[in-house]
Amino acid sequence: MLARDPARSLGALVVNTGEGSTIQGVRARPDTVNELARWFDVVLVEARGIGDRGSPAMVRCSVPQPDPLRLQLIPGAAQWRSYARDNAAYDRSCRIAAGPAYAGLTSWQVAHDLDALRAALGEPRLRYFGNSYGAVYGQAYLELFPRRVERMYLEGVPDHGEPGLGRRLIAHARAIERQLTSFRDWCRGRMGCPLGDGDAVAVLDDLLDRAPLPAGPGRTVDDRRIVAAVTAGLVPGRWGELAHAMAAAAEGDASALAVMAVMARPVAPGTVARSMACHDFMPAVPGYRRFLAMESRLREVAPRVGWMSGRHEIARCLGLRQGPSWPPHLPRKDARKKAAVLVGVGRLDTVAPPASAARVAGRVPGGVVLWHGDGHGAYLLQGLGKLRATCLRARVHDYLVNGALPPRGTVCPAGME
Repeated sequence: MLARDPARSLGALVVNTGEGSTIQGVRARPDTVNELARWFDVVLVEARGIGDRGSPAMVRCSVPQPDPLRLQLIPGAAQWRSYARDNAAYDRSCRIAAGPAYAGLTSWQVAHDLDALRAALGEPRLRYFGNSYGAVYGQAYLELFPRRVERMYLEGVPDHGEPGLGRRLIAHARAIERQLTSFRDWCRGRMGCPLGDGDAVAVLDDLLDRAPLPAGPGRTVDDRRIVAAVTAGLVPGRWGELAHAMAAAAEGDASALAVMAVMARPVAPGTVARSMACHDFMPAVPGYRRFLAMESRLREVAPRVGWMSGRHEIARCLGLRQGPSWPPHLPRKDARKKAAVLVGVGRLDTVAPPASAARVAGRVPGGVVLWHGDGHGAYLLQGLGKLRATCLRARVHDYLVNGALPPRGTVCPAGME
């Protein structure tokens, strides 16, 4: 994506929008990043094994990955083993399809690829925009090549510097539980919310107490599916849908809640994105009994909905063989060079817990947190919604173009409804 005025281009800005294909995503939704072409030649970069449709770089796994919702909805050791077998079959098919390239499915390798790209572009230092999983690649680059960073904006940042699996699971669970409170406050303050003046948390408690709930002829929704549906609806863009579904369930029809927690039918081909994430975050998966002990702790800290997120995190990697890995760790002290890095942290982000994302910036001398009132991937979603004059986008552009970091403690209001 060349700069609109090549004569005034500031150079290359390398962009990765997160898990999945950046090229496919930007082609389908160009408004997410096309404003950056006002100043830069925007270079879309993919991780190894990910690519455009029809590209020889795209690894196609013959067995699709199973839906983690399956492990959330169906408890017990038998389902744990069954799911592990299906996920292992997916991983085997990826290993076969990738061949020797499978060994490069780590953020460590992507960081080296980014540096090779920087050199090929003729840039002495890297300008980088990393959203969601793209921010993991940014963290790896900061550790491995700290002196070659010019400017880097990371948004929706998974914390690769927290080595403790239990602590990461607790952070996710607490973020989702806090989101339930945010949803309640939103509904209370919004005219026309289907729950009226009611307390959404109290409504949920009542639904769980009355489960199983009728959900159409011959169908019911149990407590696990209620929790899964509410969790799915806590993404800010779905709050209205969730409020309607909960109100209908309270009146005796939980069919809308049931629709919000439907397992996706696996469709081939699969992609290597899941394998990459497991190599980076969970090269070793706890056994069933150990996980149940961890889940008990999650129920203590996030008793209504957050506790179930642990199953989603574990399910992605359950059954995968150990292989190449770049496991979570604190960056080496000799790699913590001062770098003017900006980290966008959304208070409503349940994918990358806000407190964990802020710690990423805290580990980079010179790193600054830009808090905002939206959720995961806010910069891209604001662009998609043509919300181009928001505080968040203005601050990000000022930093990328002029190098002006916002004052510490800057908080941008929510730009999206």
